[in-house]
Amino acid sequence: MQLDDYTGHDAVGLAALIRAGEVTAAEVAAVAREAIARADEVVHGLAYPVFAEPLAYDPGGPLAGVPFLIKDVPMARGVPFSVGSQAVPDVRAAHDSDLMARFRAAGLATFGSTSMCELGLSFATEPVRTGPVRNPFDPARGAGGSSGGAAALVAAGAVPVAHANDGAGSIRVPASCCGLVGLKPSRGRVPCGPDTGEGAFGLAYEFALTRTVRDAAHLLDAVHGPAAGDKYTAPPPRRPYRAELTADPGRLRVALSTRAWSGAPVDPQVAAATRRAGLLLERLGHLVEPGSPAVDWEDVLAGVRGQLVANAAPLLMAPRPPDPAKLEAVTRRVLEEVRAASAMDLVRAFAAHNRVSRAVGRFLRTVDVLVTPTLARPPAPHGTLDYDNDAHTVDGWLRKLFDYGPFTAVFNISGQPAVSLPLGRTDDGLPIGVQLVAGYGREDLLIALAAALEPEFITNSTGFIGKSPRNIDGRTDAVI
Repeated sequence: MQLDDYTGHDAVGLAALIRAGEVTAAEVAAVAREAIARADEVVHGLAYPVFAEPLAYDPGGPLAGVPFLIKDVPMARGVPFSVGSQAVPDVRAAHDSDLMARFRAAGLATFGSTSMCELGLSFATEPVRTGPVRNPFDPARGAGGSSGGAAALVAAGAVPVAHANDGAGSIRVPASCCGLVGLKPSRGRVPCGPDTGEGAFGLAYEFALTRTVRDAAHLLDAVHGPAAGDKYTAPPPRRPYRAELTADPGRLRVALSTRAWSGAPVDPQVAAATRRAGLLLERLGHLVEPGSPAVDWEDVLAGVRGQLVANAAPLLMAPRPPDPAKLEAVTRRVLEEVRAASAMDLVRAFAAHNRVSRAVGRFLRTVDVLVTPTLARPPAPHGTLDYDNDAHTVDGWLRKLFDYGPFTAVFNISGQPAVSLPLGRTDDGLPIGVQLVAGYGREDLLIALAAALEPEFITNSTGFIGKSPRNIDGRTDAVI
């Protein structure tokens, strides 16, 4: 297998080649190492050097032999992690997470781990520990966060799919920045244990970044469902998610909004791309009208402030708390604030969660899908968010963060599935993501709509190490 062949297939396509005996898993692995090395030279997305050998996986899994990367968090037994911080020594995970066990069972061959911003608290992956991750479309701009390393490497052709998680937009924001499919599942759809009963008080979600909709569908088939003792369980799908790729969802009621609940300004090119997505949905026969849930933005901020307790607690409860001098500025401020927080502060945050969830839930009873921008602006130049700046207060940081990305965190709080799709491009060629949100448990609807819109995805191989990925039948179904 040559590099162009490797980068020219998505995960499902590579797995099919291996299964048919047209190429061996070892041959794919050898090319993957070359692809990862070449891509990382450009985007700087790895948190650690690649493994000497891929982690063990089930050779009978549906995606057996497909190269894969995990995020720099405790995922795989014996694999070091730092959560993007130079203050965290290279701790090794004591065991696999429930999700990692499913990645192995699916047959994914894990080659390494990807960079993230410190503690996952930014929409820019620019950790002091490893330096900024570069956007493959423009290395002077960021790849989004917190799963920026994963997004940049998938977009650059290193691997077809990579693990990511999302506490306020950390799957969808990098997908928007790097022209990928970024699905945040419903709360309880994908397990987050066994070390926690709910990720970040229920606001954090695990899944992946992909270049094609079919990879997202097939991977969700492989990993969804509750693990033993899970606090939340989403309703089981009516049929495999891969069946939705060719399904007719019927005529849907679609609400569209380009106004941020925070009042943050939205770039005209971003707004135009979102409206164009609405026109595409109309051409597919759906009823598209203006509309948006009545969300109180102060409740969103209050809910996210409560979430910070969950981000900070592992550091504060560690046997040896980290050296503050090695922490980045916003992280230090967050830890100071969390130390001073009371139980009543958390109760107020949970009450805010409830108000946001009720508002979104009521609205999604009146429509099938909500369409918004993913970010308010195109991918930002490095240093725009400036996480390691002592001038930030926690409140000031959150407002700056959500001026850039005001559309995603609402659905972390409310629990519905949401996906960012690469449906736009700025005049200078930068990707623009459009977010689709469906009712709780309706990933099937998002996959069906995304598959119908996939021929409209913005494609461009300029600056990447390979050609545009294509499905095994030769159709171009992806962004990069």
